[in-house]
Amino acid sequence: MERKTVLVRFLAGGKLLYGRLEDGEIIALEGDPFHGYAESGEKYRLEEVKLLAPCQPSKAVCVGLNYRNHALEMKQPFPEEPVLFLKPSTSVIGPGEDIVYWPGIKRLDYEAELAVVIGKHCHRVKEEEAGEYILGYTVANDVTARDLQKKDGQWTRAKSFDTFLPLGPYIVCGIEPGDLLIQARLNGRLRQESRTSQLIFPVPYLVSFISQVMTLLPGDVILTGTPEGVGPMEVGDTIEIYIEGIGSLVNRVVALEE
Repeated sequence: MERKTVLVRFLAGGKLLYGRLEDGEIIALEGDPFHGYAESGEKYRLEEVKLLAPCQPSKAVCVGLNYRNHALEMKQPFPEEPVLFLKPSTSVIGPGEDIVYWPGIKRLDYEAELAVVIGKHCHRVKEEEAGEYILGYTVANDVTARDLQKKDGQWTRAKSFDTFLPLGPYIVCGIEPGDLLIQARLNGRLRQESRTSQLIFPVPYLVSFISQVMTLLPGDVILTGTPEGVGPMEVGDTIEIYIEGIGSLVNRVVALEE
């Protein structure tokens, strides 16, 4: 296994930078993790900067019903192939940013997910080669307007509102994604808990399968599905998504007028 590296994207002194996090200190980078970089020598304390979403995907490719118990929870048969949908780049927010409960939505759900961050141009790759195209992993919350999902009969509108894709806080490289603890806590109370070993379609298969359909670009993310226990959020709630080896992504739900 390669050495674990933790990458961040952040604002400091009006500058947008990438950095490598080590022992609570950020070593700033010249360039970016997708096209090459070198350490600049500038250093920042983590508490001195504003962390942003750790990448800027052109698209988020999401996989529905990919945990065994979640498919059972939703009373759906296990899919024979991955069920795919997209979230737009405009839905992305970072750690600590607010999820907006937009007018007209009757039920807003959290969905804890492991996100795969693509590191380089990825088109029609083999499953055994998939790891070469993965930069690392981050935490995602696939926020969903559940009432609109049921009303529309397909998922685009329900999944695509601005602020409906929190990502972060870091990209962690050099970890094995096959058996990680994943949890969601709503206002501190445990709501979802599973392990990525429960995925119906594992990460390498997903990267290969999706790349047969569409080209994945550097910085794109694949959301690998959510375990059982999805549920609603209300204005004022705090939602925390935790994945072992990566960290916690925390966001608050607000009304539009705030």
